Amino acid sequence: MKAEKIDKRQAIIDAAEKLFCETGYEGTSTRQISKESGANMAMINYYFGSKEGVFVEIMNNRIAGFGSQLKIINEDKISAIEKLNRVIDGYATRILANPSFHKMMHRELSLSQRPEMYNKIKDAMSQNMQLFEKILTDGQEDGSFRQADNRMVIATILGTLTNIVISPHKVMPEFDLDLNNPKDKKMIKDKAVAHLQDLLTVYLTSKK
Repeated sequence: MKAEKIDKRQAIIDAAEKLFCETGYEGTSTRQISKESGANMAMINYYFGSKEGVFVEIMNNRIAGFGSQLKIINEDKISAIEKLNRVIDGYATRILANPSFHKMMHRELSLSQRPEMYNKIKDAMSQNMQLFEKILTDGQEDGSFRQADNRMVIATILGTLTNIVISPHKVMPEFDLDLNNPKDKKMIKDKAVAHLQDLLTVYLTSKK
């Protein structure tokens, strides 16, 4: 019985994520989530309280997954630049694994009518930013990196990759890219990762 409950809970999350990606937050109803997941409405309310609760759970799971990756990288006995390169590659891999989800997340969290939802996941996002920033500050303290505005460095990475996911044609206008095509996805990921790694290596290791 316990395994069945866990399966139903996960089925709700999986169904909701699929629907949010396809039709957006407003375009998805709890009734649709119920139908897609095979769980009744009472079960959705029991586990998550509301559609917003399901969305927040999905977001927190994603953020926690990246947080675990950042912790592992932080604890590795490798150089600061190797840690930064791993973060760039890891983040690019994560968002390009499901570009539809990333586009949906970016759209929903940027809407002005979602402040309560954003505030519910802000703490988890903030913890990840602190882990990310620690890689940069550790590199500055050991002399690997020069002093810089670390939050702007992070924004450069996140913003560049988000922009590529939303508008891949801006990067390679000569190709009709489809991020659902594995070959196109690899091409754009390799190009983006190499660019960000080169850019930030030069920026963080050059003398002012």
